[in-house]
Amino acid sequence: MTDTMDQALFAAAEAVRAKAHAPYSRFTVGAAILADDGKIYAGCNIENAAYPVGNCAEASAIAAMIAGGARRIKRIYVTGPGSAPVTPCGGCRQRIREFADLDVEVISHGVDGTALVTTLEKLLPYSFGPEYLPK
Repeated sequence: MTDTMDQALFAAAEAVRAKAHAPYSRFTVGAAILADDGKIYAGCNIENAAYPVGNCAEASAIAAMIAGGARRIKRIYVTGPGSAPVTPCGGCRQRIREFADLDVEVISHGVDGTALVTTLEKLLPYSFGPEYLPK
């Protein structure tokens, strides 16, 4: 992947993170997906007073991707506050698994630290995916 594409994904994740609705946790997260159509789709976390009703940034980005007509994740970038990498939660790892191959790189970034670059397979080992279901 090019540095230019990673910069674009980071910028998209950060731009949408600024719009996050996180009045309860105050932990804003942004996610940006490079999809199979070559476009970038972004989403932020949206909290709700009736926990756990809300959306993670990754789920929001996936919804934007599907609404935009794309179907597969080629790369995903997740940003959040602090210095530790902000990795997708367990539920979002499974959501990403639905739309990404196991070798897709997931970049997790606490914006004050160093990004963690790993694969979906390393984040979600021994995963259950759509290929296990009858056609």
